[in-house]
Amino acid sequence: MSTTPNREALVIGASRGLGLLLVDELLRRGWRVVATTRESGGELQARADAHKGQLDVESLEMTSPEQLAALRERLAGRPDGGRLDLLFVNAAIDRGDLPIGEVPVEMFTEVMVTNALSPLRALEALRGLVAPGGTVAVMSSEQGSISRNTEDGYDLYKASKAALNQLMRSYTTRHADDGHTKLLIDPGHNRTRLGGPDAPLSPEESVPAVVDVLEAQTGAPGLQFLDRHGETVPW
Repeated sequence: MSTTPNREALVIGASRGLGLLLVDELLRRGWRVVATTRESGGELQARADAHKGQLDVESLEMTSPEQLAALRERLAGRPDGGRLDLLFVNAAIDRGDLPIGEVPVEMFTEVMVTNALSPLRALEALRGLVAPGGTVAVMSSEQGSISRNTEDGYDLYKASKAALNQLMRSYTTRHADDGHTKLLIDPGHNRTRLGGPDAPLSPEESVPAVVDVLEAQTGAPGLQFLDRHGETVPW
């Protein structure tokens, strides 16, 4: 196990599933973590109570620009100025397996706003807190790979992740000289509320591999779309 003393991470969307396990793994490796949730209490707050001084919990509805701005102000007001070595956005929803022609406009908008627009809004709002040489990362999915879309199903979710990837490429072009490592991470199909009980992978095994990738890529230039093994996922 590698350790990263005095490293600071912000994990957006950490109340359960992969986000919560990501917080656990960062704590285990010695990171200090700020983690966000939409609801107070729960498992994340229990973690914070057990790791006082190492884990802080912040309230955030990521789809709200006003709440993103308020979070940035709160973090910037901390003694360290809110300095981050890692900004990781982990938030996505799935509204089922409807053919795209049957997807209501309201559902399309909700999924696209949550899975594609809001993660990039979060990066834009908070990137100024990331230290030179730090990392900005977003949880993506192999299902966002256009070239690997060879099986029917989950049209809207796939489209939202492809849109996320495209927006991240635009973000990288816009901020090419900021010195930040930029990553899209595919954690694989895991047994979570989103992935379902029949998914082939255990989150407890996948998340440490994801953190291995995050740590190994520190300082790497440009944008990469990587799986949990650090292998390139085709666009």
